[in-house]
Amino acid sequence: MGELSGRRPQGRIAEEGVLRDEAAEAVAEERGRLGLPAATSLVVGNIVGTGVFLLPASLAAYGTVSILAMGLVSIGAIALAVVFGRLGARVPTGGGPYAYAKDAFGEFPGFWNAWSFWLTAWIGNAAIAVVWVNYINYFLHWESAGAQIALAFVALWIPALINLSGVRNIGTFTLVTTVLKFIPLIFVAVVGLFFVRWANFGPFNATEGNWIGAVSTAGALALFIYSGVESVTIVAEKIRNPARNIGRASVYGVLICAAMYMLSTVAIFGTVPHSALVNSPAPFADAINNMFGGSVGGGIMAACAVVSGIGAINGWTMLVAEMPMAAARDGLFPEAFTRENRGGAPWVGIVLGTALTSLVAVYNYFGTTEGFNKILLIATFTTVIPYFFSAAAQLFWLVTGARRVSGARLGRDLAITAVAILFAFWMTYGAGTEAVFIGFLMMLVGIPVYIWTKAKRGEYGPKDEAPVSPPGRSR
Repeated sequence: MGELSGRRPQGRIAEEGVLRDEAAEAVAEERGRLGLPAATSLVVGNIVGTGVFLLPASLAAYGTVSILAMGLVSIGAIALAVVFGRLGARVPTGGGPYAYAKDAFGEFPGFWNAWSFWLTAWIGNAAIAVVWVNYINYFLHWESAGAQIALAFVALWIPALINLSGVRNIGTFTLVTTVLKFIPLIFVAVVGLFFVRWANFGPFNATEGNWIGAVSTAGALALFIYSGVESVTIVAEKIRNPARNIGRASVYGVLICAAMYMLSTVAIFGTVPHSALVNSPAPFADAINNMFGGSVGGGIMAACAVVSGIGAINGWTMLVAEMPMAAARDGLFPEAFTRENRGGAPWVGIVLGTALTSLVAVYNYFGTTEGFNKILLIATFTTVIPYFFSAAAQLFWLVTGARRVSGARLGRDLAITAVAILFAFWMTYGAGTEAVFIGFLMMLVGIPVYIWTKAKRGEYGPKDEAPVSPPGRSR
């Protein structure tokens, strides 16, 4: 008996061994996920792409009223970040806006949000690549359209290869590029303020229309530089403790970017004369050169913009695959988007998204004038759709009582959600009729895809209902 009492039953030993193995697997899985610093870096890295490096020149065309527009957009972006934090805590699953719309309104609104965000991701990457080419040409001076397309392909396919290598490399690359690009941006935002000359700012409204129209269009352009506020919600399954860290990373990321955007925009408007800024291909580099003379500082800034662009495209390439993969797992996107390589990367979404982005880049150099602004406004419209539905999903859960919230917190959450919804309406208006028209046509293309996917699965109605046999066919 004494000998036996010192031993544990074999079944208990086996059970404890299984539990240890499961705990070890859980720890390993957590280590392979993105913590709060990396998640915040993903938000900041995706928000601060290359758009901010060219945007001051685009905004200058509207006058200093665009600074007001950027302030209003910043308030809207902060409201969206809070809304995404609330939704991410309640629905801590991959897909972000897609998952929120599907959860609140059903599968077709969910699909349309996934489709709209997918459009945004690969169209927006083309805009980032265009700016990246402008800044790398600060050194290379490759002026032909063919050479610039080749450079754009380099900017797009290097991040695609990094994404194909797995999530751990994505997180490391994102963190490093975010740190490298922030140092010079903060430098311009802070030091540049000491070199501001009021004569450089130009007119309040530089357009031929009224200032309200100018602030709306400038705001729609500025919205693009906040695209990415939803980044961690898309990859929630790859975030440690998503219920807590999604909200924190979203809000921290937007607050950091908002402060830097406002300060750097004022600094550039005040250091580069308005007439020169409107036509500048590299406004940050011009600002540095005007502060200190020569071209060395401008070269450093251009190099930072190159690093920033690669980092942003890397993050957005991740999202361009993760969103359709989440929808495909629910049977709302083609099943091919769920295929992963040995590194766990959704390779079909990465390759297809990068190929489509490459076509948009070609269109920019051969198919249109003012390509950057047009691409930006179309991407703004397709961005606003998921933002609107996400805010509407939050409103739905608040007013229907499906989510119990105390009186004071309910009032606060309703106010923030209302700001986010109004912000989405305003940005749709500001995108302009051409961008809304083209964007809506691209949204309609998704409906046949939805029908084809449902028919292929033999589904003839919502998945939570019994399928109905089509006419002339028995079950």
